[in-house]
Amino acid sequence: MAVVSEIIRVESDNTLSFGNYLATDKQKFSDFKLGGDIYKIKTHNELTRCERNDKMLLETVPGTTIHNFGILKNKLTFAAEGAGNTQFTIGLEPNSEYQVFVDDNLVGKTNSGISGKINFGAELNTDLALKMLIEKV
Repeated sequence: MAVVSEIIRVESDNTLSFGNYLATDKQKFSDFKLGGDIYKIKTHNELTRCERNDKMLLETVPGTTIHNFGILKNKLTFAAEGAGNTQFTIGLEPNSEYQVFVDDNLVGKTNSGISGKINFGAELNTDLALKMLIEKV
């Protein structure tokens, strides 16, 4: 897989791909419209952030490239590539329990609390994107 040179794009399956972990200068794209939602992307080698309707949806430190980001009723799926140990923050429903899977392996359960955010880490590499699944319990 490769970085997303246009910062954000819609894939043929109506999912989003975004981010460029190779960029040394900050890149951003605002007002990207899809399905009645407005997305804003900020990305570079230190951080990738996606907002939907002015709310944080996903943030990674350091920056990543996210492929096929899709939101279903009780699931969030995507693939991530980047360099090394990466921390993910995902904005979900408040006060809910979620299971986090990385490459089909359950890495744990977590509660979103009042903020609606969950955090987890994964060891990424530049050669192969890891599949991520966050599922509401």
